[in-house]
Amino acid sequence: MSKASIIKSVDAFQVAWNPGDPPGRRSAIVRVTTEEGLVGYGEASPMHGGEHSLWVLRDAAATLVGADILDHAVIYDRLLHRYVKLGPEGTVTGALAALDIALWDIKGKLFDLPIYKLLGGAWRTEVPFYASIGGNANRSVDETVRVVEQRWQKEKPAAIKIRWDGDRTRQDYDIPGDIAKAKAVRKLVGDDFPLAFDANNQYSVGGAIRVGRALEELGYVWFEEPVQHYDVRAMGEVAQRLDITVSAAEQTYTTQALVDIINAGVRMVQPDIVKMGGITGLMQCAAIAYAHGVELVPHQTQPTIGHMANLHVLATIMHLTKPAEFADPDTRMHPAFRNPPKPVDGKFQIPSGPGLGLELIDAELEQRRVR
Repeated sequence: MSKASIIKSVDAFQVAWNPGDPPGRRSAIVRVTTEEGLVGYGEASPMHGGEHSLWVLRDAAATLVGADILDHAVIYDRLLHRYVKLGPEGTVTGALAALDIALWDIKGKLFDLPIYKLLGGAWRTEVPFYASIGGNANRSVDETVRVVEQRWQKEKPAAIKIRWDGDRTRQDYDIPGDIAKAKAVRKLVGDDFPLAFDANNQYSVGGAIRVGRALEELGYVWFEEPVQHYDVRAMGEVAQRLDITVSAAEQTYTTQALVDIINAGVRMVQPDIVKMGGITGLMQCAAIAYAHGVELVPHQTQPTIGHMANLHVLATIMHLTKPAEFADPDTRMHPAFRNPPKPVDGKFQIPSGPGLGLELIDAELEQRRVR
């Protein structure tokens, strides 16, 4: 075995990008180093700082030392089943995501190839994005229009999604107000510009159908997570009763659960690479979506490592029917990257450098590391 592919250390840690960042604003990072000094970086879901997934990685670190990264699939499945009684949804799949992305990053550096080449090649090396604009539950109609207009004019996205980010414990709270915001945004951008509506799980089945009918009249392209994500039967019922495409699965964590939501009737699925087992997990989702004839439009809100890993997967998908998500841009992570991903003319370029193609600055990460 070559020392270049043998794991020497696995370091899992939180990064607070600004002093005093609460856990919800931190990132969950893993750094894997080989005996020859190759370094790969991965990212877990940052929900509540990702500490739950980081614990799994720290617990597993000693058992990973000495493993060959080219035994990637064995490492992946062994770790999943070692910790399977923790869920495995969320905690374990987030840990797997971080480790998996780091291993792919190292493999790319080992073979001096971008990850998309190792996945079978790219159908495209630039990907258009949609502006994912959150926080609209607490805005007035005029405020929603103002925020959307700012992003639309500044970023020149291929599409826009308005997100609610409301209180999930309240259902059908202000359906007339929600529809009024949807109408106002449509009026702003014109009849032909692609729009999507992310309810963030805030409706009952009846409420979702009422809103969905209005979105159909307004020409919205998709209606995201209209009901609670864990009520698979209800999500499927809404999807089957509406003509607008209903999307879900950003909070789906296993391939088996993805099949369940497809079988319920959802025809556009949105798993997240930092929740769904990383690049390996998302490629499995791509195969499932292709086999079932549904659209794969991954959810993605992490602007650096997770975002770039997602773009490598999107490059390989033959039928990429929708743009990539670009959610609420934030540059606070940029100091730790020599080449942070930034859109140009409404598109992201996928770097041709080895691995992820990201150049991290360890000194900046260490400075921001939560001890």
